Amino acid sequence: MTDHHKEDHSHHNHDGIFGPRTELYFSLLCGVFLLTGFLFKIFGTDSQSMWVYLVPLLISYGFGGYYISIEAFEKIKKGEFEIDFLMIAAAIGAAYIGSWIEGALLLFLFSLGHALETYAMDKAKKSIEALGELTPKTALIKRNGKIEEVSVDDLKINDVIVVRPNSKIAADGVIIKGSSAIDQAPITGESMPIDKAAISSVDKLPNFNDIDSSHVVYTGTINGDGSIEVLVLKLSKDSTVARLIKMVSDVETQKSPTQRMTKKFEERYVPIVILVVFALCFAYLVVDESFNDSLYRAITVLVAASPCALAISTPSAVLSGIARAAQKGVLIKGGKALEDLGSIRTIAFDKTGTLTEGKPKLTNMIPHHDYSEEDLARLVLEVESLSNHPLARAIVKDVEVKYAMQHKNLASNVNAIQGKGISATYQDKTVFIGNEKLMTDEGMTIPSELRLKMDGLLQEGHTAMLVAHNGMVIGLMSVMDLPRKTAVETLKRLRAIGIKRMVMLTGDHQNVGDAIAKQIGLTEAKGNLLPEDKVEAIKKLMERDGKIAMVGDGVNDAPAMAYSTVSVAMGAAGSDVALETADVALMSDKIQMLPFAIGLSRASKRIITQNIWISMGVVALLVPATIFGLTGIGLAVVFHEGSTLVVVLNALRLLAYNEK
Repeated sequence: MTDHHKEDHSHHNHDGIFGPRTELYFSLLCGVFLLTGFLFKIFGTDSQSMWVYLVPLLISYGFGGYYISIEAFEKIKKGEFEIDFLMIAAAIGAAYIGSWIEGALLLFLFSLGHALETYAMDKAKKSIEALGELTPKTALIKRNGKIEEVSVDDLKINDVIVVRPNSKIAADGVIIKGSSAIDQAPITGESMPIDKAAISSVDKLPNFNDIDSSHVVYTGTINGDGSIEVLVLKLSKDSTVARLIKMVSDVETQKSPTQRMTKKFEERYVPIVILVVFALCFAYLVVDESFNDSLYRAITVLVAASPCALAISTPSAVLSGIARAAQKGVLIKGGKALEDLGSIRTIAFDKTGTLTEGKPKLTNMIPHHDYSEEDLARLVLEVESLSNHPLARAIVKDVEVKYAMQHKNLASNVNAIQGKGISATYQDKTVFIGNEKLMTDEGMTIPSELRLKMDGLLQEGHTAMLVAHNGMVIGLMSVMDLPRKTAVETLKRLRAIGIKRMVMLTGDHQNVGDAIAKQIGLTEAKGNLLPEDKVEAIKKLMERDGKIAMVGDGVNDAPAMAYSTVSVAMGAAGSDVALETADVALMSDKIQMLPFAIGLSRASKRIITQNIWISMGVVALLVPATIFGLTGIGLAVVFHEGSTLVVVLNALRLLAYNEK
């Protein structure tokens, strides 16, 4: 983070006797002693000493004003007078004229909002730490024929690392030996593991981004069942994951427009109030009254002008909105997200795990020639159960459930044919399961009827595989990452509440994106996107539509989510990074909660607007009334604190919010 950023948020780093939450506990203690003093004063006897209620109120002042005073003092040292200073001055002024309870209430409400704000301030640090955990800490390097373990920071360009089965890849590079199915979901979000093989030659390698993707591996992706050797082409600090970390941190440390507007208001409002109050202290020079009367008037104006209701108007609505969202399994991180979500008219969705289940499912089993569907399913089950490929495991599971079968070890001699499929022996005859190239390379003709069905399935976004036995193509099967059952209804509800555009951004093939978009009713789909491509897509959408929400669940979504106006992470299926980066997290992993969250955001924004009008309206009425002596401190406090109560009660209505 920049020094500027650290400086702006210095008040969030005050740890104390209760650790990082000391500020919150001080605020709560302020409230406890305020209540104690209030009860002693109201229900005490006439003969009791004033110190009985004054001591708890003094302690309340100490707890409530401690961090606000520190913040005000730090700002004064820089020549800045903001609302923190005004709150302290108003509380001291209230005490001076005997309104201790009002002053303590002022400090309690303001310090509570101040303390709760700190919860959201650690987000950038957490998201960056979570991203960093993607990268393995060590790598197995091959030197002089020996394998040794070294820190990833010690890797150099052109080092050769060994990646064992089912382990994380420690550097961006190109495979020079072996082949495997690589799970790239943590980086690209692709729903299926990608078959990767060694490049034929490392002589005159093109730029990293220009190398055929079937040979390239990324830091943080997960190797399948094959052992591979990788030529390191990028240092740890330049890897894809490092770029993701930089993208997220760059955005997280930027101040929001809302923060800048609030700061500008404080910069103008507070000095004006201070000047007016100071001038009123000397009103006796031009008005026929005593100095004490002028001082009383000035302090009354200070109490009336202190933006107590204004200070609590937004936090109270935000807290009520966030609490209501939490009851429904939606985590909203702060007021900006709560306000912004309601103004969204365009939503970008990741595909895998967000709009879809994130798991490949068997969708078709189409026999040909004299084979029945059950015969084809039996052959597929026996052969695929010998493979450790993630796709094979998914097929076996679905065949066992759909056809009520268990494999009987009728197949043997399974072999992976890189980039094409697998071969095996079944009933003493050779079986091939794979793509069209595998069949043609083995000299088999694909029946026109099957080819037509296969082309149709591919267009619909399925992954299609041909099955051959005894030198003849006998059928076709397909798998697909299916849409969530709730996706169609959710998108209908979003459209009904005014969401104009719903766009899918996916690392999968464009055909897959188009097919899913058509099935569930999206406006458009953009496929073949790497993380940086998703960021560019978000930027273009923001240029066109203004505010954008991004809904995702993976690390590859983190930069795009960080660049969007509001980022929404799927909960249970979501990665730690996406959850840390996100402004809103659907904790129960139910995408159908998105319309509720948007509706709640709009209700919160309405109440925040109402609260600001109420609080500013009361100040606008009270200040002239107190300046011209039309009301005393008692009535000013009643109206002033009354407006605070109205604002809080109005905000509490959000706790009963339900989607219409």
